[in-house]
Amino acid sequence: MSKNKILIIEDEEEIREGLRILLGGESYYSFAEAENGEIGTELLTGDTDLVILDITMPGADGIDLCRRIRQASSVPILILSEKTQDEDILIGLTSGGDDYLTKPFSYAELNARIKALMRRYRVYRGHEENEVSRAPVMIEIDGICISSARNEALIGGRELNLTETEYQILLMLMIKPNRSFSAATLFEKIWKEPFFYGANRTVMLHIKNLRRKIEADPHNPVRIITVPGKGYQFRKKDTPV
Repeated sequence: MSKNKILIIEDEEEIREGLRILLGGESYYSFAEAENGEIGTELLTGDTDLVILDITMPGADGIDLCRRIRQASSVPILILSEKTQDEDILIGLTSGGDDYLTKPFSYAELNARIKALMRRYRVYRGHEENEVSRAPVMIEIDGICISSARNEALIGGRELNLTETEYQILLMLMIKPNRSFSAATLFEKIWKEPFFYGANRTVMLHIKNLRRKIEADPHNPVRIITVPGKGYQFRKKDTPV
């Protein structure tokens, strides 16, 4: 059985070593390491299953590096950072990150995030099937067209630059428009992990970022709406409130 290859891009050797030690007990991981973005992009290959990226490396624009990785590959990116503000997290996710983990973190949380990202990536590449991957080949609602066969979404004929997580959320909501999904349901279906208190914030931030990409006015959304006490839904136009 081949090992899952993790690329760690982190300037501090102690942190790279710590990640290796934390994850070293998992016999199905192998590692490539880079102390800066230039080396990291050279080590990124088609066999890379996950990138762990510190976006706060001194003298490096981690956000720009995240964008460049995303342009070159659909590989999942787990961002590490000391920054904990919602706006900082949104910037990381907007730049192409699939998940965001703030320092310090526990082994259990790190490993759970990695496993969830890798599972979703296997689904994305067609190595597994789940409820979402068995969706209709094409869905078109109010100018948004989503293709589960091509793993792409378009608005007004223009392709949306969605992360894999955003794509999965949008697809799940559009499969059953006008139906509300709680944050817990979205998290457990898409992240494939049991819901916990902090996961509500994770879902909320991804929804917020998705709205920025599909709403004319993200602060007053009309496509992905919040239903008090119920969760989120994709609302068709002219649907009675």
